Amino acid sequence: MKAKNCLIFGGSGQIGRHLIRKLTKNNYRVTVVTRNIHQKGHIIKTQGNAGFINIIESNIFDETKIKKLFEEADICINLIGILFEKRGNSFKNIHTLFPSILAKLCKQYNLKHFIHLSALGINEATDSKYAKTKIEGEKEILKNFSLSTILRPSIVYSVDDNFTTNFMTLLNRLPIFPLYYSGRTKFMPIHSSDLVNVIFNVITQNISSQIIECVGPETITFKQILEKLLFLINKKRLLVTFPLPLAKLSAKFFQLFPKPLLTEDQLTLLKYDNIKSGNYKTNFDIGCPAKCFFEKEVKKYCYMWREGGQFSINKNEKKSS
Repeated sequence: MKAKNCLIFGGSGQIGRHLIRKLTKNNYRVTVVTRNIHQKGHIIKTQGNAGFINIIESNIFDETKIKKLFEEADICINLIGILFEKRGNSFKNIHTLFPSILAKLCKQYNLKHFIHLSALGINEATDSKYAKTKIEGEKEILKNFSLSTILRPSIVYSVDDNFTTNFMTLLNRLPIFPLYYSGRTKFMPIHSSDLVNVIFNVITQNISSQIIECVGPETITFKQILEKLLFLINKKRLLVTFPLPLAKLSAKFFQLFPKPLLTEDQLTLLKYDNIKSGNYKTNFDIGCPAKCFFEKEVKKYCYMWREGGQFSINKNEKKSS
């Protein structure tokens, strides 16, 4: 049987790396597009056996160059997304224009499938620039290529993420940690491996022309997430509710950083729950339930933020037993 060729944009991130490993292990040939092969090439190359991975250096908006890649591709997967804007990387460019270009090229070169990673909870967040551009991008995709599947995950976590790792670093260093909207915002975190299983299932079952919400097996509030992380790293910190004016002021300050801890747009998003809406099918409905529980999975790598590292003992667990 001829191996299918997958063209992946955004393959060097946590989801991309897990996905490349899964695909190459199952005899899929993968072409990964990266902007900087010298920085990302060694990361991507180690994710699969030689001969199964082809790395191409290109600006994602260089249509002349990326067009050629579609000639041999069967499936296109877009994992590119940003949480904040900088220089030429605007929400509109990355979330709306780029997916539109990919959808048109998929149609032009008669690809069998286009899988696009979007985000959960964007329908309600109409006052967020991030959410609005995500919605516009989805509309462009569905308008231009009918054989598309749009996946909307809740927060994605793993040892390679920028979510649990950043929070554990901050909780390790700060004596007081702010709670926005009293920490009531709900999430259904999904582990990167579970999300990759969903993508693989969509490919193998040829599920197209659908929006699928990808969620984990449990619903947790923002405050509960912080409490779980504190428990796992053996720390006690004061979680303080920030009034909205103070929260907005802190967001204005944090977004000045090169890698913002929080932006005004992210603060807006925190108003809305990040859980399944009931309007679309979920990964559970398509026969691909998430099996990883948040605390159990983070426990596997949280020792890096404990005193004593891998040789440390969780004092909280000792007390509870």
